[in-house]
Amino acid sequence: MKSSIVIVSFFVLGILSGYFEIIRLSIVDTDIGFYALCCLMFFVGLSLGNDSDTLKRFAMINPQFYLLPVATIVGTLLGCAIISLILPGRSAIEAMVVGSGFGYYSLSSIFITEYKGAELGTIALLSNILREIMALLFAPLFVKYFGRLAPISVGGATTMDTTLPIILKFSGKEFAVISVFHGFVLDLSVPILVTLFSSF
Repeated sequence: MKSSIVIVSFFVLGILSGYFEIIRLSIVDTDIGFYALCCLMFFVGLSLGNDSDTLKRFAMINPQFYLLPVATIVGTLLGCAIISLILPGRSAIEAMVVGSGFGYYSLSSIFITEYKGAELGTIALLSNILREIMALLFAPLFVKYFGRLAPISVGGATTMDTTLPIILKFSGKEFAVISVFHGFVLDLSVPILVTLFSSF
């Protein structure tokens, strides 16, 4: 929750800086977004590749749980496509671009801003932060009404870090490796799917 508040605070600070012209637009209009994206991708790869025990832990998972990240991806994208039918001025592809962030707001919003513009990037940022907050706040309700895998699916890419403690608390410690595996797969899918849908 604290990390989400920090991100939103910086987002609001950026809006105020732009509105009051504290930072001139000529500086922002450079390729700084592209280089920030490259640095972010490097550190994402570094963090994923740095844990040599991750793949060993994944081998212990019951094979049926390998379908959980697939179900999350398909369910999210299908839900986005359906929601786009009632959103004025937004296509199914644009909705799926936003949805394919899977809660990974720091990476997906920069990608989407780079490929689709600041407006959709902003929507993606808020949408993905909201997804994480929902997983944190409503995990006990998800477990009660939809089962112990529900908070993991709702958490999306965040289930290997920020939402992991709350998932362990309400779903059970036996879901720790499954949660990390789910987040790992979703993390890897974000740059692939965002880029794919942004190309349409």
